[in-house]
Amino acid sequence: MSLLQTLLTSPDEIIKERVLAVQEYSLLAAEAVANLFRRPRYLADMLMQMDFIGVGSLPIVVLTGLSIGAVLALQTSTTLQQFGSVSLTGQLVSFSMIKEIGPVLTSLMLAGRAATGMASELGSMKVTEQIDAMRALGTDPVKKLVTPRVVSTVVMLFFLAILSDLMGLFGGYIVAVSRLGLSTRQYWTSTYQQLQFADVFQGLCKPFFFGFIIATVGCYFGFSTKGGTQGVGRSTTQAMVAASVLILIVDFFLTQLLIGIFGR
Repeated sequence: MSLLQTLLTSPDEIIKERVLAVQEYSLLAAEAVANLFRRPRYLADMLMQMDFIGVGSLPIVVLTGLSIGAVLALQTSTTLQQFGSVSLTGQLVSFSMIKEIGPVLTSLMLAGRAATGMASELGSMKVTEQIDAMRALGTDPVKKLVTPRVVSTVVMLFFLAILSDLMGLFGGYIVAVSRLGLSTRQYWTSTYQQLQFADVFQGLCKPFFFGFIIATVGCYFGFSTKGGTQGVGRSTTQAMVAASVLILIVDFFLTQLLIGIFGR
């Protein structure tokens, strides 16, 4: 909806549209999950989406993890030097990457790549009436198009987040050894010595929620595309913005819940 249309629309209509959008998104997400327990499985589609989402995102995930880990080591070292605790650089990098930055940043990068790709692909199918043709042929478009993307995104984001964490630790290691004068043993001992199960669990459970958000939001905006090719571009932008905002909001409440459970 453009700014002019928003100004000309009554508040009641805007609220009704937002509530309807939330309702339709919730129904789509619930149907995508329910389809996991019904045949056919469309395993070939899942593997194809895993290749697009996971393998295709490897370069950007590796580069992002390396750069963030290196920057974290540089930034934290300046503060730690004031207290003579530069040897704790690895510990701060590992806590930051594994618990928070790795999963969230990887999810945001994937939202920019995968959510927009899903919205544009499904939006193009919608405006060219391919989805209507699938329904006419007796194929459930949600089961065929949405469920494989949800499963693939959730699974691949889990492994991409782990890879991002490892690359972040390695980036911090490069800086610690080359710029801070730490030995390899000092860095890696500091990295894993203080980590506990709660820290690793928090970092590994978040990608499941974020992956679900990315896939369902991208598919929802693809399915709700209207207005031809211009509508496809609009849906693509909205998918990225909505997925990123939801990831940040869910991350706050999920972090608060996990800290309440584990106490750290």
